[in-house]
Amino acid sequence: MSLTPLPQSVAVPEQPIKILLVEDERALREALADALTSEGFLVTEAETGAAGLNVFRTATPDLILLDLMLPEMGGIEVCRSIRSSSRVPIIMVTAKASEADRISGLDLGADDYVTKPFSSRELIARIRAVLRRAEAASSPIVAGSRLRIAEAEVDLEGQRVLRDGAVVHLKPKAFQLLAFLIENAGRVYTREQLLDKVWGYDYAGETRTVDVHMHALRQAIEAIPAEPVALQTVRGIGYVLRRPA
Repeated sequence: MSLTPLPQSVAVPEQPIKILLVEDERALREALADALTSEGFLVTEAETGAAGLNVFRTATPDLILLDLMLPEMGGIEVCRSIRSSSRVPIIMVTAKASEADRISGLDLGADDYVTKPFSSRELIARIRAVLRRAEAASSPIVAGSRLRIAEAEVDLEGQRVLRDGAVVHLKPKAFQLLAFLIENAGRVYTREQLLDKVWGYDYAGETRTVDVHMHALRQAIEAIPAEPVALQTVRGIGYVLRRPA
């Protein structure tokens, strides 16, 4: 009697991370594509904002590297359009380095901001950091959990805030900030620590960004935003989400 060997389990290879690179400067675009490909990323290129949007809609990238200064449609407009339908991580790549420019991109929902010139090693480190944060943010504390915070209901799995049954519009970073504070309720964080945990590791000196997003969160969930019961300021230190009594 012959024995039929049992089928061996076959390891399914991990799918490469797909990156959409939107950059109009050909030499830089090709150099970045080569560097990213050598690190195992699957790169799709676009040289204009409009082309980048078209590729985004068909290629479903895991991360977008987006130049700020693009022909036909600027990076800010592209970022705004993408954020209207997707939370895909976006890293702005630009020669503009003013604080106003960085805050503008971050407030629209960009996850990081890289100023030219930069090394490919630095960029790859930032990509990996942003992907780690995105993965953590996509994993709710409790699957399907909804929490009552002050006057609002926070849907962690759906990444939305509801008040009186209606969805409250929040920028992606504002929700990420709220989710982080919920996960660490009762712990006080400085503005610098929140920038590090939610925005990234290199935004020292831009603590006003935290204040702006905290103001938006209080407007969304507090009965009296000027007298918050949940999102409280700890004078001289920073912010804390107080657990309900």
